[in-house]
Amino acid sequence: MRVRRLCSLSRLLGAGGGLNGGLAPPAHRLLPAASCLLLSVICSLPTAVFAQTPDPKPTAGAPAQGNGAPSQPGSTDRRIRVRVQVVSVPVSVLDKRGLPVIDLSQNDFRVYENGKLQTIKYFVREPLPPLRIGLILDTSNSVRPQMPFEKDAASQFVFDMLEVRASKNLIFLQTFDATSSVVQDFTDDPEVLNDKIRALKAGGGKALYDAIYYACKEKMLNSGSPEQLRRVLVVISDGIDVQSHHTFDEAISMAHRAETVIYLIANGRYGFTNPGDVVLEDLARRTGGAAFFPFRQAVGSDLETGYLSHGQIGDTSQNKGLGAETGRFSAEKLVRLAEALESIGRELNDQYSLGYTPANDAVDGTYRAIRVEVARKGVQVRTKAGYFATAEQP
Repeated sequence: MRVRRLCSLSRLLGAGGGLNGGLAPPAHRLLPAASCLLLSVICSLPTAVFAQTPDPKPTAGAPAQGNGAPSQPGSTDRRIRVRVQVVSVPVSVLDKRGLPVIDLSQNDFRVYENGKLQTIKYFVREPLPPLRIGLILDTSNSVRPQMPFEKDAASQFVFDMLEVRASKNLIFLQTFDATSSVVQDFTDDPEVLNDKIRALKAGGGKALYDAIYYACKEKMLNSGSPEQLRRVLVVISDGIDVQSHHTFDEAISMAHRAETVIYLIANGRYGFTNPGDVVLEDLARRTGGAAFFPFRQAVGSDLETGYLSHGQIGDTSQNKGLGAETGRFSAEKLVRLAEALESIGRELNDQYSLGYTPANDAVDGTYRAIRVEVARKGVQVRTKAGYFATAEQP
């Protein structure tokens, strides 16, 4: 230690010895008397005083130590820094008409993790954390007739989400048929996304589960901290999957790992029983999102609308010869798709953001289910399904 070297030097000089073969002048010429006295006092102190002196307490207004801030250059601070995990929970509360309920306070909410009540640490109404949205469009052959309506509705959704409130939201565009492709990476430019949407073409098979799995693993997991962002997939599909390498459960599991909520819009045709509807509903329920079926109710059943429902008047059940893709029917179809996307956007823009520190602080990699209850009757609550208690990555 430096203290011991100083003490040795003091004894050497005090004894009248010299340095460099005894050629150095006597000690009283090298050091003033006061300095010699100070060195003597220092030498008499126990070494433990220097080794175990506690850190000074921070003054008022100074940043607390051990909060994860980097040490100053040259610092020898080797204290272990511990991250206190806060689970961020975006919550949608809707009334019977599907409109957001925006007049609730923190006392109206109860958050449960694996069935155990948690203490809410923060409650935010505005500003909400930014959104990271994956817009996934089915471009398989079976949706070819729907593509023009999907494109128009998707373009409007993109402008709504990126221009509202000067947001910091980002959207990426992904398509799927037999394979999945990210057509446009995360961007805040609606014009760029609109150009990519307009250029889409239909063709190929269907791999819905692969599309969800890939979007969550490759995009959402790398989009930023889930404590500071809201992760959402918006998928337009008929729910049919015939070519995925990943299973339905694997897609759900990856959505849970990425803490991503999935909203789905069915694009099946009017008047037909679509087995994919059950898949869409299950995907939404198990990830905390919602499924919308804008074409479940027929536009009309007379010639004025240009459409007759399935099962009517023989060949017209297939919408042949009635201009089903033109005129008022087409306008209504676009409106309903746009309304579904608008409902999702309105919900995301009027959420609550809650945060809690888990009572179970073990970082054991287990999945923790989240449930949120609201002290108001007749409302619907949606939030992410849960999270994995994993260590923070460096």
